[in-house]
Amino acid sequence: MQREKKSDGDLTFTFGHDEIVLHRRYEILSMLNDMMIGLWFLVGSFCFFYEGTLLTIGTWLFVIGSAQLLLRPGIQLARSIHLKHLPARPEDL
Repeated sequence: MQREKKSDGDLTFTFGHDEIVLHRRYEILSMLNDMMIGLWFLVGSFCFFYEGTLLTIGTWLFVIGSAQLLLRPGIQLARSIHLKHLPARPEDL
């Protein structure tokens, strides 16, 4: 597996003759985060139907989902502010 970062911001992973190209990687990260939040809350909701250990697991899944909800603005902020290393200018040398 090779990883290549192109100048247009795409992230490319090459597997033999196949490659995966991630466009707008921060949006993809945000979508994956949202899917995981939904999964934690769904499984946690089913755990609340039972007593004991499953109730505790359900509570922890809600805590994890809530923490991930706090990550959403961070991902959006990272998407909006992207640092780029600039080459040295001749007058700086």
